[in-house]
Amino acid sequence: FLTIYFPRPVRYNKNRLIIFEKTDRMEPIMSNENKKVKVHYEGTLNDGTKFDSSYDRGEPLEFVVGAGMMIKGFDDAVRDMAVGEVKNIHLMPEEAYGQPNPQNILTVEIAKMPGSENLEVGQRVALGTPNGQQIPVRVTEKTESTITFDANHEMAGKELNFKIELVEVEG
Repeated sequence: FLTIYFPRPVRYNKNRLIIFEKTDRMEPIMSNENKKVKVHYEGTLNDGTKFDSSYDRGEPLEFVVGAGMMIKGFDDAVRDMAVGEVKNIHLMPEEAYGQPNPQNILTVEIAKMPGSENLEVGQRVALGTPNGQQIPVRVTEKTESTITFDANHEMAGKELNFKIELVEVEG
């Protein structure tokens, strides 16, 4: 078993290159890859609007790092964190929920979808697929004869900011 020591990164510069603290003390680089972790986090948009917070729920989020359970940028940020460390990250849409996909927008005739006449713009519902899967959608437009649904994630196309605190690592 070999342990490699590197100085701990302090911050990233504008080109996303790591700036290291000049120190005589070296710390081991450890990976949380494939480990179950618990984190507290707060997510905000660029205008400061909070969209989610485990602190508000009073319970940390639990997931396996690298298992595809989280958005890529969040997963990457937690991969090399130490317990007790707090990290602030800024994610571009490609590191989060991606860009909105026009193929995820569906317009149907109200007459072909019984019950859709009662739906309103902005309402969130689930549409069923032939194999029984439920897909969450938002009503984005409604005319007298058609209704339009958007199945893109509500955070698609948005830059996201997270304050992440690593609370626990198992295994």
